[in-house]
Parts: sequence; structure tokens; C-alpha cells
Amino acid sequence: MASVAAAPSGRQGSEDEDAVVRVHGLSKRFPLRRSWRETLLRPRQAEYQYALRDVTLDVARGEFFGLLGRNGAGKTTLFKILSTLILPDEGSAWIDGLDLLEQPGEVRRRLVPVIPYERSLYWRLSARENVRLYAALQGHPGAEAERRGQQVLELVGLADTGSKQVGLFSTGMRQRLLVARALLSDPDILLLDEPTRSLDPLAARDLRRFLREQVNERQGCTVLLATHDAEEVHDLCDRVGILEEGRLLATGTTEDLLRSVGQPRYELLLRGPFEPVLKRLQDEGALIRTQGSRAGPDGWTTLVVVLPDGPDAGARLSSALVRAGVEIAYMAPRPLELADLIESVVDRHGGRHPEAGP
Repeated sequence: MASVAAAPSGRQGSEDEDAVVRVHGLSKRFPLRRSWRETLLRPRQAEYQYALRDVTLDVARGEFFGLLGRNGAGKTTLFKILSTLILPDEGSAWIDGLDLLEQPGEVRRRLVPVIPYERSLYWRLSARENVRLYAALQGHPGAEAERRGQQVLELVGLADTGSKQVGLFSTGMRQRLLVARALLSDPDILLLDEPTRSLDPLAARDLRRFLREQVNERQGCTVLLATHDAEEVHDLCDRVGILEEGRLLATGTTEDLLRSVGQPRYELLLRGPFEPVLKRLQDEGALIRTQGSRAGPDGWTTLVVVLPDGPDAGARLSSALVRAGVEIAYMAPRPLELADLIESVVDRHGGRHPEAGP
């Protein structure tokens, strides 16, 4: 059973007056599936996997906050708890000062999840008919439902779709319609779970621009975004948090996290006997590791190397290669990618544990 902690006195559940989402010590576990034989022989010895472990997090009002992590890290479970779809086993959460467990109805009026590929849209109806129906279900009278529906469709750029059935919409158009439906209730907080997954690059870029400019900046929505997409993180997120096996390992701006965990990386295009040079530099501590190589035409090889911190590391590498007769077509810094960032943070916290969450 979930344990309910009292909100701090005078703060309505938030230590920070600007925090609209506050999570403290949140944990959730699920029973492992067992065979009939195991269930009959040991009915009281159920085993569990943790999806979330003691997650504590504050998200500021108006912030665009990204959640990063591998598949199964706990992002969707956290979103389901914040949406009041499932209950935590331990810990507490407040949404705009409202206790998640004691006031779920009020929480649902302020926070709306947008889940891709859900089948709750009526595909035989038009976009206008869909939003008018959902506006009516939310208690708006006929004329108000029509006005509010038209307003959100204009906001997401679907007002001119006419009588076209939603089943004939592109994936990007359906994503916009899901956002329009979420905006019917003027939510303070949106939860977006990989909103640009399966969109083509242009549609994804347009949706990102819409989310930042219209939803976050114009509407003033606080947005929590679960994503694997580097462009989403760089284009949208003010801060990010990294989840691994249900644990929140780090939070901060992407730039701060990259600086805190990443050594300099360089991409080189080489030709010649570079392997002995790299091995010697690695033995001397002047090179940390290589991240793979790719052979090209005419003996040229593309190589990524990770160097120690310090202004002389790149110069020492290039000088050693030139002295050994290695040709260097180019040598350029390579930004740390999201996968590298997640891997570095996980490694810094001791790597993966055997009891990974779903």
C-alpha cells in the first residue's frame, strides 16, 4: 500500500514555491510472473521487480523537463503514477500543491498525459467532431464545446481539415490532435511520452516547434517529456533527468551534465600505421579509449577517440601521429551523444544492477 507523507506546513506540498511537480521518495514494484507450479508450491513467496526506486524530483512551473533513460528505466511508470493511473508503493507526489493520492480528481484537472498510438480517438469522425465530443464530455455546453474545439484546432494547425476522417490523418496530424484534445481542459502540466516517435524528420521538427512555441511558451504549460531523441532534448528541454533501473541518477541542464561526465572526444580521418601510436598513448594515459573505427576507401579510416581532460591532450595525439608518419585528413571535436551521456552517468553510479525494473 502507498504511504502518504504530509505536505510541509505552509508550502502545500512543495519546498520550492516555484515547483509545480514535486516527487519525494517514490517507489513502485511489480510482481514477477511465476509458473503455476511455483505459485502452488510457494504461494506466499512472490518475487518483485522495482520499476521506480526512491525517486525525488522537483519540476519548476513553466519548465520543459526531459526524462532520459533506456527502455525499461522507469519513465512510463513515473508518468502513469503522476497521471493517477497507478499508485506508488512508497513515497509522495504533489501536483501544483495537490496531494496525488488524496486529491486525484483535482490532479487530473491540472495534469494531462499525451500518449502516442493510443486508440481513444474516434477514427471515423473528423478532428472537429472529436474535439467537440471530448469538450462535451468535459462538461462544456454545446456552443462552448464548439468554440473551445475550434480554438484548440487552430492552435495545433488542424482547423482546416474539414470533414476528413481522423483515420486518414498522417501520424503527425494525429499527434497534433492528441495534443489539441489535451489542451481542451487548459492543463497546467502536460506529460509527453516520445511524442515524435515514428514521425518523419520534417513532421518531428514542426511538432517540436509547436510544443515549444505554442504549448510551453504561449500557453504556459509545464511539460515533462520522456524521450530518446537527441534533437528533442537540445531543442526543447530546459533540464533533463537520467533514469536507470528506476533510480534518478542525475538532473541538470544537458550542457552541465555533458561537462560533468564527458571527457573530450575527437573524430579523426587517418591513413597509415596509427594502431601502435594509439596503444602507446593509451599505455601512457594520454588516451582513454577508442570508440570504434570505420574503414573507408584508399586506406582511410574514421576513428573516434576519448582523451583525458586538459588543453594538451589533442595536441599530443596529433603530434604523435604525425611523427609516426600517419596522415591526418581532419581532426575535429565530437560532441558527446545522449547514449554516451546516459552510459557515462550509469557507469559513474556503479553500472547496472541485476534487478532491473520493467
